[in-house]
Amino acid sequence: MPMDTHLPQLWNTCLGEIETQVTSANFMTWFKQTSALKEEEGVIVLAVPNEFVKEWMISKYHKLILKTIVNHASHIRAIEFIISAPPIEQHDKKSPHTTLQELPLQNVLINRDDNLNPRYTFDSFIVGPFNELAYAAAQAVVKNPQHAYNPLFFYSPSGLGKTHLIQAVGNEMKRLFPDKKILYVTAEKFTNDYVVSVQNNKANTFRDRYRKFDVLIIDDIQFVSGKEGTQTELFHLFNTLYEQGKNIIFSSDKHPNHIIGLEDRLKTRFNAGMTIDIQEPDLESRLAIVREKSAPLTQLISEEVILYIASSITGSIRELEGVLNIINMHAEVKQKPITLAEVKILVKNNIKTKKIISIDTVVKLISDYYNLDERVIYEKTRRKEIVRARQIIMFILREDFNESYPSIGAKLGGKDHTTVIHSYEKINQELKTDPQLMKQLEDIRILFK
Repeated sequence: MPMDTHLPQLWNTCLGEIETQVTSANFMTWFKQTSALKEEEGVIVLAVPNEFVKEWMISKYHKLILKTIVNHASHIRAIEFIISAPPIEQHDKKSPHTTLQELPLQNVLINRDDNLNPRYTFDSFIVGPFNELAYAAAQAVVKNPQHAYNPLFFYSPSGLGKTHLIQAVGNEMKRLFPDKKILYVTAEKFTNDYVVSVQNNKANTFRDRYRKFDVLIIDDIQFVSGKEGTQTELFHLFNTLYEQGKNIIFSSDKHPNHIIGLEDRLKTRFNAGMTIDIQEPDLESRLAIVREKSAPLTQLISEEVILYIASSITGSIRELEGVLNIINMHAEVKQKPITLAEVKILVKNNIKTKKIISIDTVVKLISDYYNLDERVIYEKTRRKEIVRARQIIMFILREDFNESYPSIGAKLGGKDHTTVIHSYEKINQELKTDPQLMKQLEDIRILFK
């Protein structure tokens, strides 16, 4: 009996098996719109929606697909992919120029009384697994400001939506509680205000101004690191607002305990409420972000382009927005849809590609630096020189490559994540007083460039 009769059933069976071996986001993105078309002389032909998906299947999933099919049809020896695009949806006919004008990228007026940008709202904030806890905490503060987390402290690398979220809290509280006095300020602006007040003998004016607010939101608090006068002023301001039941919200590029040069008394207060890490968005979340932000450009940006952007830019939401802005300008000049080839060039020319280094490579480079066999790093041993090298590896993986604590522990011989946290904090503390260790880390970091 010809095999073609059973191709749909065969492919559905294979898809069911593949679904258990990849993430749900990857399955939905790459496999959902595929189908088996025919089989000739041991070669099965699979249909995919566009060229980018075809390239991705060949480079990332070819072995998995072939192995799965062969398990159910042993005579299959090869796979071919052809593009079979889904039907194009009908849209309202608008000129590309009209569509582009509707993209909300224009400047907005920032209120000088509270420094809040009205563009940053909860409605425009895209929630995914990477930030849902932070979003829930922000909502809790808005709904019950008197009894919610205080202070609320968000931290993450740059470009993951901290500023959007903390300003969204301010804008929503402004809407719900119009009588509340709210201020958003960067730590740099706070510091500059303080320095100017001291220079002009107006420190009391500075204090009175900042203590009148019901909601104080300070962005990039790591900027006060090492600035003793500013930290002292912030400490007293915090105490005053906290004792009065005022809401205090901070953001930073790292956990308060890991901000070098931050006084312990401030770390204690920052940790007194809720401290939340915002992770990098997964593929599913990046797709949602790109689709949301490119919605007004549906005439100009294809699903193929959206997939490419979401798959290629894995770190910063800000970079995703930056790419869409570039595409916007490019398409506006051309007055026609942008192609995948053009987008690839734009991404290559405008996005700084991160150097990807595996954990194994980090282990090897640091082991070589300390003249150790890399295999001993994974062994259970208390030899001082090996424990030391392992602690530095854990520190570098966390600090420089943003690996999660559980991931580091799992890949270094099944260590518990608390061991990794201890190692990170130990090295972090020693860096404050050990110039030799600081020099070693500088030397090691050169190896990764």
